[in-house]
Amino acid sequence: MTSFVSIVAGSKNDEGFLEPAFAVLRDFSITFEFKVLSAHRNTERLFEYIEDADARGVSIYLAAAGFSAALPGVVAAKTLRPVLGIPVPVGPLQGMDALLSIVQLPSGIPLAGMPLGNHGPKNAALFAAHILALHDDGVAGHVAAFRAALNAS
Repeated sequence: MTSFVSIVAGSKNDEGFLEPAFAVLRDFSITFEFKVLSAHRNTERLFEYIEDADARGVSIYLAAAGFSAALPGVVAAKTLRPVLGIPVPVGPLQGMDALLSIVQLPSGIPLAGMPLGNHGPKNAALFAAHILALHDDGVAGHVAAFRAALNAS
């Protein structure tokens, strides 16, 4: 079974915003897939996807959503895998509502929250890489090289 990262977004419009996450995962040679599944509009398809992805070996979910940002919490509730919530900066509050929704999830179902703005997708992918590096020497090498480059700049 191959480990990989699942990136789930609530809207097709979020794909461009998530490009920094795609780039990090590609740079670190981490397999990933991207799916658009709304927690509100496609609930049953979302549940089926999570069950299938878990069975296929997903290691970590990155879940991006704006406004009420229900998607990250719903994904976290349906899997035992780590879920990293990415607030999408949309609407009148530019993602503040999404951020608060992600970081205020009640105890019992853990969900990691990423920062607002353009740093969220990149940091989510880097966080996922750090988790995968615990058991994958190839990913650990990419993480170490990335950190060394940061220290050199």
